[in-house]
Amino acid sequence: MLSDGDVIATVAVSDIAKGREFYGDKLGLEQLMENMGGVGYRVGAGQLFVYVSPTAGTGEATAAFFRVDDVRTVVSELAAKGIEFEHYEIPGTTLEGDVHLMDGTEMTAAWFKDPDGNILGIGDS
Repeated sequence: MLSDGDVIATVAVSDIAKGREFYGDKLGLEQLMENMGGVGYRVGAGQLFVYVSPTAGTGEATAAFFRVDDVRTVVSELAAKGIEFEHYEIPGTTLEGDVHLMDGTEMTAAWFKDPDGNILGIGDS
């Protein structure tokens, strides 16, 4: 059954070298493999596969979302590496610096883009 398999998130980039630099070096993801199709990275128990496509960065929604224990710490670490965060007007949220607080909950999230404009998110839920 499909629900018994593992899912791998995929993100299209226009240049695999720039993708490797961003996802491997800037984000600090551990590379698992590389083949003619692209580069695979370990993310917790899952994987993120980065591949070249002429449609890279054309999506207007979150392409991948990373679950972390402390959003503020990760935002700070990524900002120190030059990552710029997106600020969205989302009903039921308050913006505190680069972190969106989900009103009435403990949930926090932040979004940023890769060099091709793919939207990536981090959150604690």
